[in-house]
Amino acid sequence: MGAIVGYRRVSSSDQNLDRQLEGVELDEIFEDKASGKDTKRPALQECLRFLRKGDTLVVHSIDRLARNLGDLERMVAELNNKGVAVRFEKEQLTFSGDDNPMNVLMRQMMASFAQFERALIRERQREGIDAAKAKGKHLGRTASLTTSQVAEIKSRVAAGEAKKTLAAEYCVSRPTLYAALERIVV
Repeated sequence: MGAIVGYRRVSSSDQNLDRQLEGVELDEIFEDKASGKDTKRPALQECLRFLRKGDTLVVHSIDRLARNLGDLERMVAELNNKGVAVRFEKEQLTFSGDDNPMNVLMRQMMASFAQFERALIRERQREGIDAAKAKGKHLGRTASLTTSQVAEIKSRVAAGEAKKTLAAEYCVSRPTLYAALERIVV
């Protein structure tokens, strides 16, 4: 009998992994604090390399492994072809490669729901950004230099002071100083 390997994922560093796979006996566990939008997650990639024939990968729910139907189908098929079973605790589904059509349908439906939910999240995010822009709110990082600081720096550069020295004085990098000088016309 192979190893029971767990994979847990949350989308951001302030979220908690503790409730996932709570009480499940695991031989090894891999954890990511990253978006499920794709499979480019360090712990997931390490987990996939770790798994061997006879092992079982246990995941809290389908959307913790993938938020995209194509990614989920590909990962489950590749693992099953390697002789690795994939078990989703919340959905109480296990896929070992000899799955019946109903199990396959359930996996695809659940993955489609996860993909749909991700699309809704992105749509709401875009709507929020558009609404904030319409209200004139500043989005993104605040500028390192104010308009008056840039004007002051421009006049000092024109007077012959070194940009490197000015960048250090204003506690910004030289690329930041150069970008500000190009962007703001005073």
